[in-house]
Amino acid sequence: MAFISGVNMNFSRNMDDEYEKLFRRMNPPRVVIDNESCKNATVIRVDSANKHGILLEVVQILTDLNLIITKAYISSDGGWFMDVFNVTDHDGKKVTDEAILKYIRKSLGPESCSTSSIRSVGVKQTMEHTAIELLGSDRPGLLSEVSAVLTNLKCNIVNAEVWTHNTRAAAVMHVTDEKTGSAITDPQRLSVIKELLCNVLAGGNRVRGASSVVTEEVTHTERRLHQMMFADRDYERVDDDDYVDEKSRPKVTVVNLSDNDYSVVTIQCKDRAKLLFDIVFTLTDMQYVVFHASIDSEGPNAYQEYYIKHIDGSPVKSDAERHRVIQCLEAAIKRRVSEGLKLELCATDRVGLLSDVTRIIRENSLTVTRAEVTTKGGKAVNTFYVGGASGCLVESKTIESIRQAIGNTILKVKGKPEELKPAPQDSPTRFLFGGLFKSRSFANFGMVKSYS
Repeated sequence: MAFISGVNMNFSRNMDDEYEKLFRRMNPPRVVIDNESCKNATVIRVDSANKHGILLEVVQILTDLNLIITKAYISSDGGWFMDVFNVTDHDGKKVTDEAILKYIRKSLGPESCSTSSIRSVGVKQTMEHTAIELLGSDRPGLLSEVSAVLTNLKCNIVNAEVWTHNTRAAAVMHVTDEKTGSAITDPQRLSVIKELLCNVLAGGNRVRGASSVVTEEVTHTERRLHQMMFADRDYERVDDDDYVDEKSRPKVTVVNLSDNDYSVVTIQCKDRAKLLFDIVFTLTDMQYVVFHASIDSEGPNAYQEYYIKHIDGSPVKSDAERHRVIQCLEAAIKRRVSEGLKLELCATDRVGLLSDVTRIIRENSLTVTRAEVTTKGGKAVNTFYVGGASGCLVESKTIESIRQAIGNTILKVKGKPEELKPAPQDSPTRFLFGGLFKSRSFANFGMVKSYS
């Protein structure tokens, strides 16, 4: 009887899946893009058969196109999903690029029914690089040390994203072999890479663990970073002193409606790029379903309200669960916060470039709190958010020293100190270091010590 019962359950589940597919084919998604009704934004309306994770799918596609979502209205009660998004480009203008609009229609419209699931949205299958996931205790100079190890192992870092939060650091790096320019496949070499990186990560903390994983699985980098830090329980704050300025702390509340049908999550915080994605992803990964939501992010602050239930149909059941939801959402907001000075580097890519640049930053007693490294068409475009060691303010002369050392023509500095002025274009320093990025190492200039 148990066997028959199991067969019936599997049959029922398969029938439900087939019914869902049939329902979606009979009611294909509809996307309407309107550039007329709103003065300041492009309005995108998505109507579709409802399914778990569909909100994240839509938000992820829009976010991966680097669009700014200023407002959104979400409703997914019953079997139908209806969303309205007001979006702009990064310049605050309407989206008029026909290639982008066509991609949105294709990705969210009827053709999306036959495409891959949200796990691979915005990610192309490739064997051109090897993905390395790193997790460990944060400390000054960590990115410099990791980059130096990979350079010594003849690995070129072509893409990387590094986040730090609550004394922890996580990174996803895409590397290639220095000689072949392709993925590294030798098992023994991969084992050495993992072992040496683990040693570096473990060096700063004897209490909490560190890990280094080499994988061929293609994932969405930002989603993976959230998952890694969530699994590491970074949301459990070491000390409330992490929020010295209470004004900068996100305000997150979770209350149940009087009829105990929904839990209402409200979030008030400083607005930033990809905030909506980070919130929706966190709720989805914690197995909550968003039934209704309202998002307003016009201006410097964001206000978001979500009506949610657990995937089992229940609202938040206890104070402990409520506290955990609040902690996890606060962490999701803070992980990507861009504090400190922003250094933007654009240079011809080469093996060891990231190692050399981060070594210069390290030698000037600055810490990297977040980093984005990309390579396209032989050009490296890197962004670093840096702060002073032990939370000290960064002095103008320190930034000027870094900017002159790396080169004014390829490094831009944004943020405070406000009195920072560009170095003269014809200064002796510019000519002295003008060819720095053609060199294999800063050691040739006698500028820095060796950390090998």
